[in-house]
Amino acid sequence: MTENTFVHYTTDMKKFLFLAVAFSLSSFIYSQETPSKKKDWSKVRLTNRANDHFMLQYGITNWTNKPDSINTKGFSRTFNFYIMIDMPFKTDPRFSVAFGPGVGVDNIFFEATNITTTNHLKPLEFQNLKDTNHFDKYKLVNAFLELPVELRFANNPENSNKSWKIALGAKVGVQVSSHTKGKRWVNKNGDLISGFDDKYVRKDKDKYFFNGNRLVGMARIGYGNLSLFGTYQIGSLIKEGLGPQVRPYTIGLTISGL
Repeated sequence: MTENTFVHYTTDMKKFLFLAVAFSLSSFIYSQETPSKKKDWSKVRLTNRANDHFMLQYGITNWTNKPDSINTKGFSRTFNFYIMIDMPFKTDPRFSVAFGPGVGVDNIFFEATNITTTNHLKPLEFQNLKDTNHFDKYKLVNAFLELPVELRFANNPENSNKSWKIALGAKVGVQVSSHTKGKRWVNKNGDLISGFDDKYVRKDKDKYFFNGNRLVGMARIGYGNLSLFGTYQIGSLIKEGLGPQVRPYTIGLTISGL
């Protein structure tokens, strides 16, 4: 899959997910039973209800506002894990508010690139090394401690493991680490350079250029323990004036339960 195809694919998926969430939420809310047949929610038993206390997410990540000079490569990935407290509304337990701590890790892969994260004397650069020695595999990893908050809807609150679910919300994060990692030192033709083997790795840790906090919008839609999710970072990953103002977004799969 080419880079342009990947960008168009993820952009289309992002639009589809958010439109699907908005449409489904309105459909679920406004296509319920008529007023004469309203359910007495006080009699609903939630003792055996699965509250989705944990969420494990895996997704494909990219950046908006990315200059053409930045050569991302392949399927950049995001891993998230959260432990949530779910609080159903007493007046209508189909709705609930959930929140809880977790971690989020973004892995952005690049082609024949060096990122100058350790040089604080000038703005961050994404150097193109296609015509010289470079790492065959190279990525930027940003890790965050996060607190997501969701407004949830389940059309079958008594058995949410067999229910359609929708969630809208946001999460705040504090960056705990950032590093670049390169593997396989090769020449411009992709051949290993003499004196280096396949196991050669270089890791540079530095958070200087990246915003310490982030705010991310979230949406999910699915059935039972599986759902599609989408996220979009409100502000830039990189500090203003220190590099391109890229904003990460992710489309992926959520596994939830307990």
